Amino acid sequence: MTLAKIQSSLIKNFKHGFFTRNGGDSSGIYKGLNCGMGSGDEKKTVLSNRNRVALHMGTCLENIVSVHQIHSIETIICNKKFEALPKADALVTNTPGLLLSVLTADCQPVIFADKKNSVIGIAHAGWRGALNGVLTSTINKMEVLGAERKQISAVIGPCISQAAYEVDLDFFEKFTNPNKKNRSFFYYNSDTKKYHFDLPNFSLKLLKEANILSAEWTGHCTYNDPKRFFSYRRSCHKNEPDYGRLISTIML
Repeated sequence: MTLAKIQSSLIKNFKHGFFTRNGGDSSGIYKGLNCGMGSGDEKKTVLSNRNRVALHMGTCLENIVSVHQIHSIETIICNKKFEALPKADALVTNTPGLLLSVLTADCQPVIFADKKNSVIGIAHAGWRGALNGVLTSTINKMEVLGAERKQISAVIGPCISQAAYEVDLDFFEKFTNPNKKNRSFFYYNSDTKKYHFDLPNFSLKLLKEANILSAEWTGHCTYNDPKRFFSYRRSCHKNEPDYGRLISTIML
């Protein structure tokens, strides 16, 4: 099976893509394109998958730039491959040839691009990163490299949808105590006595408030489409010991 990726018309003139799980060498619970070096999958198989991604993007494995993701708002400006992975959750560059990447499995991969000034970025944004400011942190670091806020487009890739994102009262209050308006991103299920959180639309609100050029969500739910996407939450519900990681990429 060939590799498949989801692209956006908002990101023009840049090679980019939110890769699905289709087309890789992994098997079992990791079946397909598992690109997570931190997973329990065979390391040589993960490297083979990552190499497939690099070749698909027109470059080589050595040009994939990643970080050690920690659900932070830390954004790194990079102009070369790291010798050791820094702890961060977003990358920005104006250096051609670097394939910026993040890994997800329900969290949001978010791609940023300023076509006019040739600055790109990518972020891993789960609920914690989104709430604490990883999206605005990415935009701010792009501006350091010469990007203009009004020229930046952002696309949220496949992530967990509200219908599948069941949370408890404590989670609800983390968002609504600081800002009552955030109640609009939750609904309450009286049968399960759980709230459901709308992560992508919460993030779209943040991107709109950042006054960038444009923003959208691709509309794909990782939890509800096991044939195309890995999902951390789905793996937990199935009592699986681990889960695969999806890769998203952009390059100048």
